Amino acid sequence: MRHAIAAFAFSLCMAVSASAETACQDDQVHLRGDWGQARFTIELADDEAERAQGLMHRESMPQSAGMLFVYPEARTVGFWMKDTLIPLDMIFLDATGTVVRVHSNAVPGDLTPIMGGTDIKAVLEINGGLAQRMGIAPGTQLRHPSFAPDRAAWGC
Repeated sequence: MRHAIAAFAFSLCMAVSASAETACQDDQVHLRGDWGQARFTIELADDEAERAQGLMHRESMPQSAGMLFVYPEARTVGFWMKDTLIPLDMIFLDATGTVVRVHSNAVPGDLTPIMGGTDIKAVLEINGGLAQRMGIAPGTQLRHPSFAPDRAAWGC
């Protein structure tokens, strides 16, 4: 009986551990707020070339997809929509993974700079209008391995 209980406890521990490992992956972000929770499958843009290319020249993007732009250090960031064919929501995050600003429905092709503010560590781009429909707003927390566990509002 003891062995059966020990085996069950070990199996449960392994399942919880496996679940925790899959909760934070480079190709996914999790968001939570008063509105609930959501998960997006993302492409990670964490170097200059990837950040410069972004989502340019794409004709569509699945509803549950996006791109996470991550910077080595928090900074002032601005985006534009040159050569971007689909409307996007830009979700600006601080070093804790907390949303500080949301720009909704950025206009395809528009060259007007969209400033996120100072001390921005990352920007999540998703389909235009989706942030408002879901309730994603300042204060929402994002979880991803790019945020230092000792600083993250919702760590991995």
